[in-house]
Amino acid sequence: MSDYEVSGIENLARGVCVREGKVLLCRPRGGTYSYLPGGHIEFGETGAQALAREVEEELGLTAAVGDMIGVVESQFVQKGKKHAEISLVYKMDLDGLKDAANPQSRESWIEFVWWPTDKLHEANLLPPQMLNYVSV
Repeated sequence: MSDYEVSGIENLARGVCVREGKVLLCRPRGGTYSYLPGGHIEFGETGAQALAREVEEELGLTAAVGDMIGVVESQFVQKGKKHAEISLVYKMDLDGLKDAANPQSRESWIEFVWWPTDKLHEANLLPPQMLNYVSV
């Protein structure tokens, strides 16, 4: 069992990649919400290292992780259980990613999309506090 499953608090690293007025978002295939790319921070990793690893695993691309731009705490109920996350949010760019096309996920349950920053209210970005960091 992972550390976050024991503690009930997930520690995550998320990246904000903005190009030509669009931000890269991740969402479950067929889902109704989206989130910034990234994932769990494993024991012994920095947030920046975790973000780079997650991007490599999910997209097969190298992430240029920049400065940390914020921290977001969120609590919610998921599948009937209380849940909590602490997300470290970084500026990020992706080497080898073409701007015009949505990048292909290596994982069958998620997809990545370029979303216009002026229409983020339509993306159901979670947690909602992430909206504060997309235009940074």
